[in-house]
Amino acid sequence: MPTDITNDLIQDYCNRHTSEESDVLRQLNRDTHANVLHPRMLSGHFQGRLLSSLSKMIAPNMILEIGTYTGYSAICLAEGLTSKGKLITIDINPEQEDRIRKYIAEAGMENKIQFIVGDAINILKSLPYTYDIVFIDADKPNYQRYYDMVFDKVNQGGYIIADNVLWSGKVVEEQALAKDKDTKILDAFNVYIQHDERVENILLPIRDGLMIARKK
Repeated sequence: MPTDITNDLIQDYCNRHTSEESDVLRQLNRDTHANVLHPRMLSGHFQGRLLSSLSKMIAPNMILEIGTYTGYSAICLAEGLTSKGKLITIDINPEQEDRIRKYIAEAGMENKIQFIVGDAINILKSLPYTYDIVFIDADKPNYQRYYDMVFDKVNQGGYIIADNVLWSGKVVEEQALAKDKDTKILDAFNVYIQHDERVENILLPIRDGLMIARKK
């Protein structure tokens, strides 16, 4: 699984100087680590506060999340929605549905967050919305496909954010680039964004890497 790429001491210092997660998010964080496979997939406290802050700065009316896991990032992103805003989150795995819906309800966001179980490739085709933020955190081989599918549905000035784009730092390791399929896919995705003249972008070395692209 991907791991943090930041120096542990620096990351710990940053964590200690970052606003605390809510009680609901703290409970979800602990629940996921105690009871769910691959808890490293959780956005967690530090990245969650970043996603929340970005959302609050953008003040989106519509957010699309591709890849829900246990719902932590969805709740964080939804914190910045306008009063009538909505977040749609899609995940192919039905096993976490009860847990996701439970924490969405406990966060008081049942009217803000719509959780859909299914294949995002098919679901995206049927959604009639345009978005201010799209957060991609799903199967890595389809990152570029998701990006291309949603791009025309992102409002001008809107953002596409993709997680795990540094892949534990493997994107700068020659051996990984030569032999690891996911590393090659994510490197190609980063290059694709860098050369997409329709956006301005920044790749942040936070946790496992966040690519942030703003549609011009």
